[in-house]
Amino acid sequence: MSGAEQGLERAELRAVQAAAAGEREVLESFLDYLREAVLAKATGLSDADARRALVPSDTTLAGMLVHLEIVERRWFQMTLHGRTREEFGLDFSKGDTTWEVPPEATLDSLADAYRAACADSRASAAEFGLDHTVPEAELGRVSLRWIMVHMIEETGRHAGHADILREQTDGRTGQR
Repeated sequence: MSGAEQGLERAELRAVQAAAAGEREVLESFLDYLREAVLAKATGLSDADARRALVPSDTTLAGMLVHLEIVERRWFQMTLHGRTREEFGLDFSKGDTTWEVPPEATLDSLADAYRAACADSRASAAEFGLDHTVPEAELGRVSLRWIMVHMIEETGRHAGHADILREQTDGRTGQR
């Protein structure tokens, strides 16, 4: 069993064990489970397979890791902590580039960057209560609770995409 598969198994167990836990533990465990599901779907592929476009959009498994890393940073670092796009080298003047995979990136480097962003997100969220609110340009104010639920939705949607892309790549189905 790969490290990513073991991580998914641990996250899945934590989510099940949180069945009667408090709100925060439930939110954190489901978000971590979905993060691990995305990583597990990308594990074991070649860099070329992870970059291969299998649908008409820019959605690839490698691009999904880039996108989800940026989304983690956007909500937990930039929105929750007020950090700037420039601190992360993000330039949206050319439109949505969140799916673009740098030419030098490997699947391992993308997975490591996503894991680091998730760890930073966990640390950021730990500093605040679920009712803590911050300004957000389009929505006015958002709470940490809203950010976490949004990230569960966002990551879950892309975990489903990852299931389909992995099946199209090598036929692998199921959670692992």
